[in-house]
Amino acid sequence: MTPRDTIAAIATAPGAGAIGIVRLSGAGAARIARDLARLEPRPRHAHYATLRDDAGAVIDRGLLLWFPAPHSFTGEDVVELQVHGAPVLLARLLARCIELGARPARAGEFSERAFLNGKIDLAQAEAIADLIAAQSEAQARAALRSLEGAFSQRVRELLAALIALRLQVEAALDFPEEEIDFLGDGEILAQLDALRSAVAELLAEAERGQRLRDGLHAVILGAPNAGKSSLLNSLAGADRAIVTAVAGTTRDLLREAIRIDGVEITLVDTAGLRTAPDAIEAEGMRRARAELARADLVLLVLAPEDEDRLPTLQRELPVGAAVIVVHNKSDLADRSGHARGVGEHLHVSATSGAGLAELRAAIRRHAAPGEGSEGSFSARARHVAALARVAAALASARERLLHERAGELVAEELRLAQQALSEITGEFRADDLLGAIFAGFCIGK
Repeated sequence: MTPRDTIAAIATAPGAGAIGIVRLSGAGAARIARDLARLEPRPRHAHYATLRDDAGAVIDRGLLLWFPAPHSFTGEDVVELQVHGAPVLLARLLARCIELGARPARAGEFSERAFLNGKIDLAQAEAIADLIAAQSEAQARAALRSLEGAFSQRVRELLAALIALRLQVEAALDFPEEEIDFLGDGEILAQLDALRSAVAELLAEAERGQRLRDGLHAVILGAPNAGKSSLLNSLAGADRAIVTAVAGTTRDLLREAIRIDGVEITLVDTAGLRTAPDAIEAEGMRRARAELARADLVLLVLAPEDEDRLPTLQRELPVGAAVIVVHNKSDLADRSGHARGVGEHLHVSATSGAGLAELRAAIRRHAAPGEGSEGSFSARARHVAALARVAAALASARERLLHERAGELVAEELRLAQQALSEITGEFRADDLLGAIFAGFCIGK
């Protein structure tokens, strides 16, 4: 149900000497504005107004703007009061709005109302929070594209294709004598494969968008004494990890957040992998392997004496993670003749700093590949998870179509795919999901 009450919040309070904003939304917003300013506001005009309390005393003077429903951000009557940014004045103004019938807004309630009133979809609402939280130009550009609907439009196109496919399968079920021939004529399979390809492409782009938003999770892997901790210290620009000549010094995970060109990267130093460790070191190796399963990027560090261990260490790599093989201590070794395997290979010296600029650039490319492209957008973990469920349901539908020729089972898999896809934009949703999403917003947004 669409809310009918009026909410008020301090949308921004930058401090004394700057502009502060109090925002109202709801059926009573215009009436509260009239009582505050003792004037009749004109739609979408800026009024210089004197805002007064119940005794007629001046609270502040500033600009008053009224946006009548449905032509506003929330789709309701919206009033924006732009006044001086002193927190005490903003607090008095907000209290007066509440006296006149408004209630304090919950975190994210303005965006939630915009969603409930059909002004934006759920992915666009989340993009608002991402835009506010952006800490780099790349993150801001990607969030803005999502807010403008770039991601949502791709989802809607997939939904349209999926619904069309469901209609064809459901039509076959209505004529059981023709079902087998209809499902086996190749047309359904061709459409299903085209849809799977489009979903896989969008999933890959959403994964890139999530890494740009959340940061890259990079795990440093290698044998003991390969220079993993020294590499972490060099990339972090500080002595975060203990470095000694004793193999097995690192026993637990050490995390360090760094920024490269405005993109956040979480580096995780791990225990060196070797045979016959002691009990404590074995637990460190177990934790290292568990951390690898979560890695977006693995920095596989090799000292000169470890080059022949590359094939063994590569067997530890998780499926799906990008790999940079870091040939460390390059100042002490001949670069020729190194074994080659998966991933990109770079020669560095964590001690002298040689090659670190190239390594940083490579990590940066993995953190936000293609971010400068016109199609990049921000995405969240729930979007990626939903698209992964869509891909799994479509793969299952294909198997059932090819091997079981059971239209009912194919139709059910397609229904599950449509439900998962609809969760992204909020066409299919649960109230607890909405609560979790909007609770993370700022007050006044």
